[in-house]
Amino acid sequence: MTGTPHPRTQTEPGVVTVFSDIWCSFAHVGIHRLHATRRRLGLEGRVRFNHRAFPLELFNNGPSPRPGTDSEVGGIAHIEPDAGWQLWRAPDWKFPSTSMPALEAVQVAKEQGLEASERLDLALRRAFWAESRSIGARAVVVAVAEETEGVDAEAIAAGLDDGRARRTVTEDFRCAKEHEVKCSPHLYLPDGSDHPNPGVTARWHGAYGTGFPQVTSDDPSAYEELLKRAAG
Repeated sequence: MTGTPHPRTQTEPGVVTVFSDIWCSFAHVGIHRLHATRRRLGLEGRVRFNHRAFPLELFNNGPSPRPGTDSEVGGIAHIEPDAGWQLWRAPDWKFPSTSMPALEAVQVAKEQGLEASERLDLALRRAFWAESRSIGARAVVVAVAEETEGVDAEAIAAGLDDGRARRTVTEDFRCAKEHEVKCSPHLYLPDGSDHPNPGVTARWHGAYGTGFPQVTSDDPSAYEELLKRAAG
């Protein structure tokens, strides 16, 4: 008997549940495609994204190394360049040792509605991947919230300070392990179907942090079908 509800039973009509981490390059591609495809299809008023945490540092018992994320920019950015990318440009000591504050902030933003959490999630991804900002620092996360339209940054700061979302993030981690959420991103639709890393397959050459990824197939149109199904 498991202790958390299955994600298949927790996705309401008109919602796509997304398990992901913010410093995952495949999720950066996927979330960009979700937003861009929803806008192109005119479904922004009909489909929302419910972000749940897939905290890689808890799965891996440690942070993501900078050489790993830099290699992902080289190997993955070309399939969705408009998402925003650059090799890490800030000083080495500013590279985030954790993504937990960013993941927690997205959960706190849900108190303002799914739209607010969507906007903050997207802004934090761009802050890391396209702007080399240290999303493991409270001050950076709050600054990104202040810059994001429709997000109450003071409420985000208060939520980070009282720690209310840490339990949510760790429960998402537990849920992902119990119910075999496979990767970041992994999507769940209202019809009960689930879709790990839609449209993209890849392989690694060498170990993470010393090797590099190779995209072996890519079908961006997968997101169009999924969003139409979520819209009902």
